Amino acid sequence: MEEYQILYQIKKLEKLVIRNISGNCMELKKNKKIPTLTQMEIIDYILRSENQDIFQRDLEQVLKLRRATVSGVLQTMEKNNLIIRVQSNEDSRAKKIILNEDTRKIFIKNREKMEELEKTIVCGISDSELKNFVNILEKMKKNLAETC
Repeated sequence: MEEYQILYQIKKLEKLVIRNISGNCMELKKNKKIPTLTQMEIIDYILRSENQDIFQRDLEQVLKLRRATVSGVLQTMEKNNLIIRVQSNEDSRAKKIILNEDTRKIFIKNREKMEELEKTIVCGISDSELKNFVNILEKMKKNLAETC
């Protein structure tokens, strides 16, 4: 098992993805707004959920992250002007998460590049290999979730 070094391989893949994204998203690089993968996942979720209000608790459930983790990510995103948080009309304790208009434009514009990156990542991998890979990832996530 040692020869696989799964954790190192996952980290290397993540670094390559980030490097590729930051190289392709020149507008983000120019503005020093290169988001982390978690931030990108949040932005993508907000963009896909345009017709509904998004709150921190929604992101916690969807991303399966702890409250403190999501809170820290959102604080960083707000500091970097990627999002704004506004008071909810229904619940004064909750704040809606809204994308900054520049962030929205940049990510919509770069969505195609992200789709191309995804195609590049899976290039030369058969559907059955990809299904096996995803199944293995799910098992790994389940193993880790059970240990927490």
